[in-house]
Amino acid sequence: MKIAVASDHAGYNYKSEIIKHLTNLGYEIIDCGTHSLDSCDYPIFAKEAANKVANKEATFGVLVCSSGEGIMIAANKVKGIRCGIGYDDVVTEYTRRHNDANMISFGANYMKLEDVIRRVDIFLNTPFEGGRHQRRVNEIE
Repeated sequence: MKIAVASDHAGYNYKSEIIKHLTNLGYEIIDCGTHSLDSCDYPIFAKEAANKVANKEATFGVLVCSSGEGIMIAANKVKGIRCGIGYDDVVTEYTRRHNDANMISFGANYMKLEDVIRRVDIFLNTPFEGGRHQRRVNEIE
């Protein structure tokens, strides 16, 4: 499975750790940047990762910026993307289970790395429940 991963400068260190973690689990990673701690604009990298997911080059996407908000908003501008913020374990699970999210974002300034890594695993291992939720996902589309 391919995972598109992106961040801005504020999320760069977390992105690097997420990539290591996912690589160790056997996932194929598409690193959509940024590639340094130099100040940059998160919409560029969010769009790059979101396009990979929307075009089916990647199954899922993981994003990190300082709060998780801006990068999520930017990703959601791409048609076919459903990205939520993984601000706790239950919400992270429900982004997949009920919303069939294909991307998730995290805030490096407000979340501990170990929580983010755990939530990445929750996100990737939770199936979409379908059923009554499919109708709602269809309405979003």
